[in-house]
Amino acid sequence: MGQEFLSLFQLETKRLLWLIGITFAVIITFQYLEFPYGTVLLSLFSTDKIPTPGNSTFKASDMPSKSESVNNVTLFNLAHSTDNHAFEIANKTWMSGENNTIPRTGFVLEPGSTTNKSLGFDESDQSSVVESFKRSDNVSETQQARDLGPKSFNNTIDLSFSTNHSQEDNISPRTEQKSGSPYASSTNVSTNIITAVLSNDSSHSTISLFQKDNVTNSIKKGSVRSSQNDAKISVPNEYKDSHTPIPEVTTVSEMNKLLLQSHASYRCMRPRWFSDVDQELLWARSEIENAPIVKNDPNLYAHIYQNVSMFKRSYELMEKTLKVYVYSEGARPILHSPFFTGIYASEGWFMKQMEANKRFVTRDPKKAHLFYLPFSSRMLEEALYVQGSHSHKNLIQYLHNYVDMIAGKYTFWNRTRGADHFLVGCHDWAPGETKVDMANCIRALCNADVKEGFVFGKDVSLPETYVRNAQIPTKDLGGNSASKRATLAFFAGSMHGYVRPILLQHWENKDPDMKIFGKLPKSKGNRNYIQYMKSSKYCICAKGYEVNSPRVVEAIFYECVPVIISDNFVPPFFEVLNWESFAVIVLEKDIPNLKNILLSIPEKTYLRLQMRVKKVQQHFLWHKNPVKYDIFHMILHSIWYNRVFSAPAR
Repeated sequence: MGQEFLSLFQLETKRLLWLIGITFAVIITFQYLEFPYGTVLLSLFSTDKIPTPGNSTFKASDMPSKSESVNNVTLFNLAHSTDNHAFEIANKTWMSGENNTIPRTGFVLEPGSTTNKSLGFDESDQSSVVESFKRSDNVSETQQARDLGPKSFNNTIDLSFSTNHSQEDNISPRTEQKSGSPYASSTNVSTNIITAVLSNDSSHSTISLFQKDNVTNSIKKGSVRSSQNDAKISVPNEYKDSHTPIPEVTTVSEMNKLLLQSHASYRCMRPRWFSDVDQELLWARSEIENAPIVKNDPNLYAHIYQNVSMFKRSYELMEKTLKVYVYSEGARPILHSPFFTGIYASEGWFMKQMEANKRFVTRDPKKAHLFYLPFSSRMLEEALYVQGSHSHKNLIQYLHNYVDMIAGKYTFWNRTRGADHFLVGCHDWAPGETKVDMANCIRALCNADVKEGFVFGKDVSLPETYVRNAQIPTKDLGGNSASKRATLAFFAGSMHGYVRPILLQHWENKDPDMKIFGKLPKSKGNRNYIQYMKSSKYCICAKGYEVNSPRVVEAIFYECVPVIISDNFVPPFFEVLNWESFAVIVLEKDIPNLKNILLSIPEKTYLRLQMRVKKVQQHFLWHKNPVKYDIFHMILHSIWYNRVFSAPAR
């Protein structure tokens, strides 16, 4: 009897081992064939669940950063390389089994307006971005001509806020009163950031972000802590000392090459599962690449475009095909709170017109080709930045929590890791604030700097428009005819950055043909400044703290030929427009020779440039109700165009 029992036990054991072996074989086969949900094997050992249409537990904290800054060395930033392999994609899996805890933050503030100048991200902020935000389940990093080996780390994010001041990474903003803002006197801040993100009550202008402890300069301090099992993101040894050198100046012709390379080779990571919209994008790309030749279109002057035929076909397909899902989550004023005047007005006008649009917006996210994250980078700074702190941790943390909420509530972010999501940010700080959690997104940025992480073929250069009249945004449009523009060149502005002082050093009060000033005396409606623009042949668009300047669009608005002096600045709508056909681009080192450069342009060439400025003007105008080919449609088109050309094949 005992012998029979032993034989039966051995037989059942063999059967069980065979069953386990077959099960693992099936799992490995599914993994190899890359079935929709991807990392099947990893999911057996992870607390993360496979996303389903009704549920998702993948978080934004799982997203990789395309550009990490450690010890002042930028890694994996493909936009910085002019090598033929600059846009190779490395699909590497960062394996981890983590337990993600939704982070919470607590700050106290009273938002208002502040001086518009770039303070930049200091070293402590750059390193803290890498140290504070641990990522898991990352599946793709854009690299420069080489692959990253798979990295393994375990991460649990646990951000709690207390009055313990001994933590090394404490975030300690103070109560701040600002003036000159509609929110300065009425905006109170309470509870916590998660509550703020999840609530959206349009009847209140209160930001429910933080809980006020007291009214003094000392408040609750937030310490970013990690558990004992956590490991900070490490930099591979081969990248610490062998970063691919970045050209000191990337010229417009080199930018064109980078754009062509990106269209040929750059693809965002494969979605976790394919849908009908992916096939529609591939079809649209084929249609654009094989566009019929356009001849004599009365609305499109061919010489100002990179390829007018491709642009026209792409625009037609956008009007016919594109659907955008706009997330309704999020509290004012950082989200869903557009503004319409000032130098950052582009993001406000776009937000309003996108959210109100009936042609492109869909209520069914399954039909969406793009997903809009409707936050304002300017209001983020207005509401959360602690003046004089030089710290952006709380701003970055707010966006981190917002994306975490979106990723936890919907499956759409997780399907593409954010590659079909986009944001529109005009504040100088937007690139740094979005380079971690929103690195995979299409980022429409005014501060479009080749050396600061702008990715050709993915990111979009957003026009910085100075809107003076919200009711009539095209007021004072146009300028004198070419024959009545007596001044050779004009510039006036504050001494922001390092370029403008050099410009004034060489040209202020040096030559009657060169009207180069510092800040002009105040006049009603800024009439002096406007009249100079309207009566000058060339308008100098010198960079300030960052590469972008509203003068580029102002020059076009007043029909003055823009002279861009800003190395590594990617001009707006670069995917479509041929900037060298209607603008003059001068290297910063050539400022001492500026007049000779302008005088060397023959009168016939100047007249052609100025005529083309008038032709391109339609693409830079805001209207209360959007019209075909206007700035709203051009911004949306550039986002659509980059999404089409970066969509991966099945």
